[in-house]
Amino acid sequence: MAGNQLGKTLSGAAECSMHLTGEYPDWWEGKRYDKPIILIAGSESAELTRDGVQRLLVGPPDREEDWGTGFIPQRCIVARTRRTGVSNALDTVTVKHVSGGQSTLYLKSYDQGRSKWQANTVDFVWFDEEPPEDVYFEGITRTNATKGSVMVTFTPLKGMSSVVARFLLEESPDRQTVTMTIEDAEHFTPEEREKIIASYPVHEREARTKGIPTMGSGLIFPVLEEEIIVEPFDIPKHWAQICGLDFGWDHPTAAAHLAWDRDADVVYLVKDYRQRQQTPIFHAAALKQWGDWLPWAWPHDGNNDTAAGENLSKQYRDQGLNMLPERATFPDGSNSVEAGLMDMLDRMLTGRWKVFRTCGAWLEERRLYHRVDGKVVKERDDAISASRYALMMLRSAKTKPKDNDWGFKPRKVV
Repeated sequence: MAGNQLGKTLSGAAECSMHLTGEYPDWWEGKRYDKPIILIAGSESAELTRDGVQRLLVGPPDREEDWGTGFIPQRCIVARTRRTGVSNALDTVTVKHVSGGQSTLYLKSYDQGRSKWQANTVDFVWFDEEPPEDVYFEGITRTNATKGSVMVTFTPLKGMSSVVARFLLEESPDRQTVTMTIEDAEHFTPEEREKIIASYPVHEREARTKGIPTMGSGLIFPVLEEEIIVEPFDIPKHWAQICGLDFGWDHPTAAAHLAWDRDADVVYLVKDYRQRQQTPIFHAAALKQWGDWLPWAWPHDGNNDTAAGENLSKQYRDQGLNMLPERATFPDGSNSVEAGLMDMLDRMLTGRWKVFRTCGAWLEERRLYHRVDGKVVKERDDAISASRYALMMLRSAKTKPKDNDWGFKPRKVV
């Protein structure tokens, strides 16, 4: 999942050629096939399949004499058949496998519909650009019997579609998402990158240059990431600091550490944490390393009774975290989610909310945090929630004690 023209299709073609031929480089650590396979590959239309997938696998479609100059070597192309109705488009390619057998490549397109992606059994499916949901699930179905793989290379211009959500919101050990931004594309100079970024409409820039799903008006924090990210630095001693904790189990427990430059009224998110299905003992052990003097804000569910009979905030306090006496609220006693999000957004828009580049969990959540029909979608917002609790209780932030401040009062001399 990456921006436009960054090398997604090229990478997909390179991997597919390895599987079809069985010729893997020594450095390859991915899946390997030691026998011939059946592979389906395609894109949105026959023309796009021809000009993208076919071109990179076989060679330039308009120069038949150059077929065999793609990722599949000419010496491995045994036979090919043409697709009717589309100039220079191939339907199948038979490929020699190193085991001595022959692999088969089927070239298809989404506009053919789900039924055209059916086959008895398939070892590998490559979708170049995001497929419709029914075509995607048909591809998965074709690999069930072979325990094969499905690969999608795309720029997420359709926003949080069902296919994108499957990779980003539904955790599974059987799925993996690899992202790439324009900053990772070394074939562009810094000047070229700037020109490319400036050429896109603002609301499409993150999708087209970073592979971040387009949310449009539904995005809760509609700001460019580069406007809030800063490189990590040492926190000045006179800045106030506070942390926030969001309790979880099936959804992760998350934490956020804020530093507040009170002179400029700028809040910096300097650390984040996210871990699921662990106990307070485990989380507290990790978070105490941030500093046992730090005050911790926590949500209303920290007062809920647990099976052990103790509320969550007390369990963390017993493990050494400096939990604030009461749950997180605004100064007037309210705890509106919308008010907290708007406070955070106002700070972003006015340059008073900055995020250390190392806060990967928080930044990942920000890219996907959105509304549907005006309502906040409460999914994968754990680190953001933790930072919101800390921001609500900013009035309780404290400066770091001096190294020689051991916390006792001097004896009175008589």
